[in-house]
Amino acid sequence: MHYIEDLKVNDHVVDHYLCKQKQTLKTRSGKNYLSLKLQDKTGTIEAKVWEMTNDIQNFDENDFIKIDGTVLTYQNDLQLKINKIRKSFDGECDPVNYIPRTDKDIDALFATMLDTIKSFSNNYLRQLLENIFIRNREISEEFQSHSAAKNMHHSYLGGLIEHTVSVMQICEFMSERCKYVNRDLLLASAILHDIGKIYELSDFPDNDYTDDGQLIGHIVIGAELVKQEADKIPDFPHQLRSLLMHSILAHHGEYEYGSPKRPNTIEAYILHCADNMDAKIKMFEDSISSNNTSGKWVGYNRMIDRNVRKSDFE
Repeated sequence: MHYIEDLKVNDHVVDHYLCKQKQTLKTRSGKNYLSLKLQDKTGTIEAKVWEMTNDIQNFDENDFIKIDGTVLTYQNDLQLKINKIRKSFDGECDPVNYIPRTDKDIDALFATMLDTIKSFSNNYLRQLLENIFIRNREISEEFQSHSAAKNMHHSYLGGLIEHTVSVMQICEFMSERCKYVNRDLLLASAILHDIGKIYELSDFPDNDYTDDGQLIGHIVIGAELVKQEADKIPDFPHQLRSLLMHSILAHHGEYEYGSPKRPNTIEAYILHCADNMDAKIKMFEDSISSNNTSGKWVGYNRMIDRNVRKSDFE
């Protein structure tokens, strides 16, 4: 199989891929063409079908397709020019090869998170998190397999727990160095801040927004889940519940980034900074790792709105 991460300019590719996106667009002269995003477990690549001939058979998004094409470079990124497409036949390809997955050990990540939960001195927060991640098998399994986003960062199987543990560890670091921080509240907020994504995004291979994801969003979904679970615990302090919900509601930081609230507590602000940093660093890493051209400059990344350079020097 020609994995996307191994493709090079001028490669002739005849192989199967998952069609993640499909758009019919028009050239400046008004001629129809297809713009596609193809995926395997190693990444994604843009593809174009310029000639709509009989060799381009009908297919839809999230279909497995067999393509015949050539690898080109466009604006410093690799791109496939496709001449032939058909839907893959049943049994022709193994879905495991088309689902991107974290290179981290998911079991080890989950164990690290559970060890942190066990270290809480606040019994209410510890019970809350144990109820959600240990006693609720459905949430536990979904949380370990889910992605953290559709496209932007950690958008692969296990991405949600990878991102969550990273944010949790940044918050742990900051809790030891900042005054007036309630460590258990901060770490509980970090662990729960994206819990709503298991309902916002569908499972692979779709990994797309659900109706609730589009209509409500993971921030509100997560805050409501925490409220419901906290209310099941006898005498759970109302103010503690409000502080925890506030951190979740405010973790995007600003209204223009979809945050219902701006951070009003030191814990909420640290969480916002940790979440933002981990997401942005991942975007830098993805830009560098997916670049197959020579030179120090990787190219423009629209997600972080800048031209990325490798840190090579002589």
